[in-house]
Amino acid sequence: MNVFRRVFRFYYEGFKSMTIGKTLWLIILIKLFIMFVVLKLFFFPNYLNTNFKTDEERSKHIIEELVNPIK
Repeated sequence: MNVFRRVFRFYYEGFKSMTIGKTLWLIILIKLFIMFVVLKLFFFPNYLNTNFKTDEERSKHIIEELVNPIK
């Protein structure tokens, strides 16, 4: 556990003394938010919930795809 504490302190002290780096990290976090949240909503809909009504139908579909995938 001591190793994790030292690594945490290393990064904590480094980020605390940054000036321009904080702005760059903010830009990086905004870009990650856009990539993983916004794009997922528009380009990756929940296929199983929209095409199957019950959990049993979903599980049968998944098993079928795993056993006999389209080649």
